[in-house]
Amino acid sequence: MKLLLKCQKVNPNITNRAGRTLFWCAAESGHFAVVQILLGREDVNPNIPDDHGRTPLLWAAREGHDELVRLLLKCQKVNLNITNEDDRTPLWWAAARGQFGIVQLLLGREDVNPNIPDDYDQTPLSWAAVQGHDEVVKLLLKCQNVNPNMTGWAGRTPLWWAAESGHFGVVQLLLQHEYVNPNIPGDYGQTLLSWAAGDGHGEVVKLLLKCQKVNPNIKDDDDRTALLCAAEKGHCRAVKLLLEGKDITPDIQDIFGNTPLSMAAKFGYDGVVKLLLKCQKVNPNITNRTGRTPLWLAAEGGHFGVVQLLLEHEDVNPNIPNCYGQTPLSWAAANGNDEVVQLLLAHEGVSPDIPDHNVPTPLWWASFPPNKRAMNLLQARQSANPKAI
Repeated sequence: MKLLLKCQKVNPNITNRAGRTLFWCAAESGHFAVVQILLGREDVNPNIPDDHGRTPLLWAAREGHDELVRLLLKCQKVNLNITNEDDRTPLWWAAARGQFGIVQLLLGREDVNPNIPDDYDQTPLSWAAVQGHDEVVKLLLKCQNVNPNMTGWAGRTPLWWAAESGHFGVVQLLLQHEYVNPNIPGDYGQTLLSWAAGDGHGEVVKLLLKCQKVNPNIKDDDDRTALLCAAEKGHCRAVKLLLEGKDITPDIQDIFGNTPLSMAAKFGYDGVVKLLLKCQKVNPNITNRTGRTPLWLAAEGGHFGVVQLLLEHEDVNPNIPNCYGQTPLSWAAANGNDEVVQLLLAHEGVSPDIPDHNVPTPLWWASFPPNKRAMNLLQARQSANPKAI
């Protein structure tokens, strides 16, 4: 081998069918003596990739061959930031595979760029977070050149990836880092807290709310907060955790004017409605853009239990009409929802004679088409005007 390499006519950069050079083959086989000899030749190119776009350094970093990486790092000709066909660097592969020793070796070089993303905009830190490699994440965060807030696919940061993958240890490491911003929005302006609340990830919500940097009131592109995202999906634990936070503003409306209570009432989430009604800061009479209150939406959806909860609350006004002047009672009577009609009429504060913008009263609505049970219920109410038809 030495004799062949001393021969000037021998081309050391010729590749085989797999695109691998003599240097590549020696590195892969662990023949470090041959690797050293080849690195000593000026005409050897150590950066020639194989058919998969992998150089010897990329391969060694990916497979965890510390000694080979250490040997390659001594050669000035080796490109430490070279990428394969997926734009993944040696550091990317080492971080993704949890190769702690190799990550340490590569970060020790000033000419290594730790923030180069791959084709999917994932950095070494992002992928280490996805895989839950706590020690590698810790190592990367100690590097001053590492940007912990770089966003990748769908606008997700390393913190977001760690949370989505359920790696709570990595989440804690990232939240403890002084430069990590937990409020960076992803696609559609949704923050990590909003995503976790909306998907019911209670542990992630709990971890995030312990971080003083987290703002629970940030709105997404549709003006929805984390609390609204949790309420509209019925996630009681997330709602409870958010309401326990001192900085929470529970009545922030989305672009349609709906509050968290509105959405919980609309979809009939009794448990969430109970939690929200216990919060003194919640106004149960806020109307959305169509003039519907939470009670209106609950009645419209036929959510008997939610209607009952709202009527039991002392601050709820059951007679607030929508933008057409129609009260919850009028709507329930018009749509034949007898149980809701009965429940509303049992409440002393409900007025059975309030007309809408076109004059018809609840009794009128119950008569077209005729709903005898609803009409009887309305007429049985002492305050109902039988001439209101």
